[in-house]
Amino acid sequence: MTRFFAGVMRRQMSAAFRAVRVARPGVPAMPPDAPVIVYSNHPSWWDPAFCIVLGSTFFPDREGYGPMEAAALERYGFMRRIGIFGVTPGTPAGAAAFLRAGRRILEDPRRMLWVTAQGSFADPRARPLALQGGVARLMSRMPGAVALPLALEYPFWSEKRPEALAAFGAPVPAGPDPATLEAALCGALEATQDDLAARAMARDPAAFERILGRRAGVGGVYGGWQRLRAAAMGRSHDPEHLSDADRAP
Repeated sequence: MTRFFAGVMRRQMSAAFRAVRVARPGVPAMPPDAPVIVYSNHPSWWDPAFCIVLGSTFFPDREGYGPMEAAALERYGFMRRIGIFGVTPGTPAGAAAFLRAGRRILEDPRRMLWVTAQGSFADPRARPLALQGGVARLMSRMPGAVALPLALEYPFWSEKRPEALAAFGAPVPAGPDPATLEAALCGALEATQDDLAARAMARDPAAFERILGRRAGVGGVYGGWQRLRAAAMGRSHDPEHLSDADRAP
């Protein structure tokens, strides 16, 4: 069921975006026996789908889990079968449920937890960064856990469809003090977002690994004229304004 749903998300993102890209060098090295929490910013409705695609691409041997608002999960009950569990955000009961579920999940080092740690939608360039405290409190109870910051953006570059961009940051080890952990988590994610923002503004495909996407470009009369012009000049036709072999000016 999980593999099937990951395939659905890959097809949807391939159709919606010009390309799905991950900033080089990709996922940093982590202890293979450590439970992992991937915590991200939350710029878009697409974030859960993006996380599913990233999980199936870079962590195929780990079971992935994630929280979802309990009321929404009631409408999509099948998602419980792919590792989604319900919480009630902004309430003591919801915080306690997240900690209980998170500890059960991370007791097995083959598992990982994916969390949009801002809790609500926020522009990826907004500063200062604010995170909910659940990840820090959970990590303070899981001495061997590692938190991996993940920055997400969806900018338009040169084509009519946007880019889906991601960047992984430096892992943050667990510690006993939630306040210290929260500051470290916030700083690591903010640094990762700043790095991704600079790459997004540079518009250089070479700074990313392309994991999904197909060739784009302009169709219709203008696209036909481009093809004829290229043929007349003895060149192959590239339908994209900025191909992955190009550098941004």
